[in-house]
Amino acid sequence: MGLNPEYEMGDQWERQIRPSTASRPMSVSFRFALLGAAALLAPATCHAMDDFVRASSKAPTEITLCGESDAERTRIKTAACKEAGYDKLVAAIDKSFVAALAKTPVNVRPLFKRDQAWFNDMILEAADTVQETDFAELREKFIETLRKRAAALALGFGRAGLGGKWANAFGSVTMTPGGNGAYGVAVDMSVDYGSDKHRQCKLNVTVAPTTGGWLSAIIPPEPVKTTGDADQAKVSAGDKDAKPVKPPSIKLRRQGDTLRVVMIAGDDTWSNGRDDCDSIWQITGTYFASGRSDATDKAETGFVTPTFDCTRPETATDEEICSDPDLAENDQRLNRAWKALLPRLDETTRRALMDDQRHWVRSQTEEFPEFLHPAWEKRTSQMHSTVDARDRVNALQRERIALLEGFDDKRTGLAGVWLAYNAIIRITVDKDGSLKAEGWKWDQGDWKAGCEYEMRGKIVGGVFDSDEKREKNPDTLERDHAMLIVNRLDDVFAAKRERKGDDYGGDEQKCRRMISASSTARLFPARPSPDINDFGHSIR
Repeated sequence: MGLNPEYEMGDQWERQIRPSTASRPMSVSFRFALLGAAALLAPATCHAMDDFVRASSKAPTEITLCGESDAERTRIKTAACKEAGYDKLVAAIDKSFVAALAKTPVNVRPLFKRDQAWFNDMILEAADTVQETDFAELREKFIETLRKRAAALALGFGRAGLGGKWANAFGSVTMTPGGNGAYGVAVDMSVDYGSDKHRQCKLNVTVAPTTGGWLSAIIPPEPVKTTGDADQAKVSAGDKDAKPVKPPSIKLRRQGDTLRVVMIAGDDTWSNGRDDCDSIWQITGTYFASGRSDATDKAETGFVTPTFDCTRPETATDEEICSDPDLAENDQRLNRAWKALLPRLDETTRRALMDDQRHWVRSQTEEFPEFLHPAWEKRTSQMHSTVDARDRVNALQRERIALLEGFDDKRTGLAGVWLAYNAIIRITVDKDGSLKAEGWKWDQGDWKAGCEYEMRGKIVGGVFDSDEKREKNPDTLERDHAMLIVNRLDDVFAAKRERKGDDYGGDEQKCRRMISASSTARLFPARPSPDINDFGHSIR
């Protein structure tokens, strides 16, 4: 969450809310706001930032494909590069990039540098395969990728409208103006990381104006072939028992001198049987005007700025927020909601929320890079999953906005939705007065760790009495000012479990994998919202 530097935090506050590094062996610079007392915390010099969260625009843009030193991450020896002609192609790309960068508007420059860094990631992965095999087809594909990149760097900044070709490291989008503000869109994505790690997609669709200055369209499935999927054939035939396929959609909008394209994923089965599109997972992205355009259309070209400086993004998530008008507007809305909420909270709740917000900012910092290269996708983790990564940032922002704008500090009792940076729980009351609580607590980026909340019980003498009759460490739910404390005792028992050989009274762990994990959580009252719906334990 970005915040304006005019609310500078004093040293005392800074020491109090600087994040711990217990959950990951690193420190991260981040932004954090406190009404009246604070807003911007931790300049870049305060923390050593781990490579995995650092802005891609800070990576070298020169392609280190050819050379002799392994320390330089070179993939192909100089002699082999010259023999194949790779050296000349790489030199042409580097020269074209430097020339284009000099003409790039300052607020777009980090996004352009990020695009080149991503191309380098892709081409170096592909180079490994070219070196390991002796297939002429792979070498030709590799050369074609280098040539396309050199051509794509002939940019045309200053375009007034949307019409014409736009390109990035992974493909191109060609916009053709139509009537009533509509555009024909031709997507041509071609991504090759070598071996069988490639993504191809060609799409043609007509987009029309919608809310927020976006153009959008639903992308329908291909017509069903007679030999196609039986369930899809039922859908086309009108079988009411068949499960309908949810198609993806696309939306586009100018973001300054760039074209922002967002794919909203549908069902995984949507592309089954399509000859022209085997994946949509890298269509979302920032595209740059390629060459000149004869189109005479006009478009809003303003750059939606978040609450931090997009000319100097510190993290990969910063860059993504700067690249996308929706994400930038979410960031502004977060800032407004935060400043509006804090004055009305009691001191205990306010300080607890400040601490939770500090941890949430850290989670947001890690969100985009974790889902850009998801470690749980072991075979394809080096590929750039831009669709899912962007959607995760958007969902995390909107969930936090829903909490801050719908903070139900007047709530009495236990019933309702409760949310924290690392936990969510929903408590309902049956007709007989019994309570049911369901939800979970997670570790950021760990797809295996977690604590499930499945509690039942009744209020006896003003205290929650769990149906789970564990003597030493029962499930507990209790109010603390506006907040909910879940399993307060488990923090103590988790610390005991961590000490090997210690007799902790036969207490059983409440969380998966690590015996030292604690299910204790402090949560805040949130009004129901479609943006707060992650009770299904999806990866965070």
